[in-house]
Amino acid sequence: MNEQEEKHEKVHRVFQTIYKKYDAMNSLISFNQHKSWRRKADTLVSAKLGNKAIDVCCGTGDWTLSLAEAVGTEGHVVGLDFSDNMLKVAKTKLEASQLDNVTFVNGDAMKIPYEANSFDCATIGFGLRNVPDYLTVLREMCRVLKPGGKIVCLETSQTRIPVYRQLYFFYFRCIMPLLGKVFAGSYKEYAWLNESASKFPDRERLTELFHKAGFENVKAMPLMGGIAAIHRASKPEA
Repeated sequence: MNEQEEKHEKVHRVFQTIYKKYDAMNSLISFNQHKSWRRKADTLVSAKLGNKAIDVCCGTGDWTLSLAEAVGTEGHVVGLDFSDNMLKVAKTKLEASQLDNVTFVNGDAMKIPYEANSFDCATIGFGLRNVPDYLTVLREMCRVLKPGGKIVCLETSQTRIPVYRQLYFFYFRCIMPLLGKVFAGSYKEYAWLNESASKFPDRERLTELFHKAGFENVKAMPLMGGIAAIHRASKPEA
């Protein structure tokens, strides 16, 4: 098994394990900031009525359902994730929402099961750092977007503010796994989230990857002093 396959298997085990407490733990470990961050990201997507959208690494489906409301009954949203347990939670939310313009699909972000030029917009929230190869996923998202289509990525990042940076990584390395153990019974799984965040590219390096993947007009917005960031870009018209 190579390094990419090992990461795929490891991440799959993590999310198959933590799915029941995932939403509550997200709110706890981010001090509920992840909701406001996603609202900011939503405004940058600017999904329009009738659009077709894909939410890659959709997890428990919150962003997927938000996009579904934005595109309306004439539009459609696909939520793609490789964890069937996470998708079970997402489908429960879908049933409660009574939306009928959403399809949840168990699939691999490294090989998105849709034809080129299929979607008007694409999103990925706190999922890119968990894939085996960031560039491959960004290229796949570019491929399935229509010319001129938009991508918005919400993800952890690397702050450079002295002391704040050290405190941030201390929290991720030491405190967050303990919270995972106490509130979700999942110490190892939340220790992995620290590892994935600490290795993830900073805003500038991720911007370069967007360009390498074929996107243009790449913009990055730091959040909360740079511990997270929103990247938005578009697929060239031609």
